[in-house]
Amino acid sequence: MKRILFLLLLICAPMMGQNKALFEKANTAYNAGNYPEAVSRYTEVLKNGEESAELYFNLGNAHYKLNHIAESVYNYEKALLLDPADQTIKNNLEFASNMVLDDIKVVPKSGLSNFITNAISIFSFNGWAWIAILGSAIFSILFLLYYFSIASKWKRVFFTVAITAVVISFISLIFGFYMKNDTQNREFAIVFAEEVPVRNEPNLRGNELFMLHEGTKVQILNTFQDWVQLELANGSTGWMDKSSVKFL
Repeated sequence: MKRILFLLLLICAPMMGQNKALFEKANTAYNAGNYPEAVSRYTEVLKNGEESAELYFNLGNAHYKLNHIAESVYNYEKALLLDPADQTIKNNLEFASNMVLDDIKVVPKSGLSNFITNAISIFSFNGWAWIAILGSAIFSILFLLYYFSIASKWKRVFFTVAITAVVISFISLIFGFYMKNDTQNREFAIVFAEEVPVRNEPNLRGNELFMLHEGTKVQILNTFQDWVQLELANGSTGWMDKSSVKFL
């Protein structure tokens, strides 16, 4: 077992060092205003299997500087998936989205539904998982303190805080699994074609319903051969060429 771990370390260590060097070169190129070089370096790191919110965010920034609408929106969205609580990513995504030609009005949610959605999006799935683990650990410690404590005053304190930790842990589990399930069941994509028609059926004979432009975010409902069925934030649906979008 130790030999296997040692071999894995020998294999992975050079790649990790290479990715770090590429990332630093990309940052240097970006700071020098050489945005095409920065895009190339960041993309190379991604091709090497490295993924992080910071990497996608920086790549989105480089594309934004080059006025690459679809690429900047796509990479900010990828960064937000990995770190949904980061306000800087949200702000830059909003700036990039302002360059998109399509002005899609979001269908407003009810007050309670909107509150729950905002609460769940505070942390990523991993964030909620860590809170649940921490809550369980605190409960275990406090339960032991409660069990072995003699003074009734401290017993009440330990019991109350332990129950609170269990409730927080349970809520975190629910939020985490809801987020994971929602992510797995809903698939999104970004339009990369400069302009593409949306039709009422998955073929060229279908009537054109409306046009979409690069950078627009769509939810993928279904796929059929070379076509995808999409839904916009305003509830509009239709079919478009699959090659026109890039899945998140």
